Amino acid sequence: MYFLLLRRILQLLTGLFLYGFSIGMMIRAGIGVSPWDVLGQGVSLQTGIPFGWVTNLIGLAVLLLWIPIRQKPGIGTVLNVLLIGPSAEIGLAIIPQQTDLWLQIILFTGGLVLLAVATGLYIGARMGPGPRDGLMTGIHQKWGWRIWKVRTCIEVTVLAIGWVLGGNVGLGTVAFALLIGPMVNAALPRLRVPEAKGEPRLGGDLQKSTP
Repeated sequence: MYFLLLRRILQLLTGLFLYGFSIGMMIRAGIGVSPWDVLGQGVSLQTGIPFGWVTNLIGLAVLLLWIPIRQKPGIGTVLNVLLIGPSAEIGLAIIPQQTDLWLQIILFTGGLVLLAVATGLYIGARMGPGPRDGLMTGIHQKWGWRIWKVRTCIEVTVLAIGWVLGGNVGLGTVAFALLIGPMVNAALPRLRVPEAKGEPRLGGDLQKSTP
């Protein structure tokens, strides 16, 4: 049981680090990023706050929205808020900005694949959903709106705000929207840690979602 717990913790931390690093890869590709990262870029451009810190602050703000919908965070939720921003900054510091289209496509594709694997690792650890997922599922549970409608409304809203603030919207944004769901759906069952009888509960268990 304790070996399984250690695996969950290591898998959670690895997944969160790789998730942030993959965001850095896609940003350096320069052909568009996910809606939430478009928002983060826009806020960073307007405030001068580094992207990683903005990512943390947005995660914290979203987490506060859990209060009226009575969602309960897990350890994975808290670590999501704390770790993804710094790991994204590491990626941005290491990876140079790309300008050649073929390198941009390769880097973005690598980042997207890595993000899907990282999502499977992080969610598969079963230690709590990310702030954005918890907002989505909480709204669904409180008002009964369909998940896809809630997710679409949230993504369109943050994308529009981020675009107005100057975030990078491009073909990568469209590719992310179309591909990340199926890719995570393929990765998650293979990376989900199996439940052990009598294992300690360290956070919420969200089986099918993205951070």
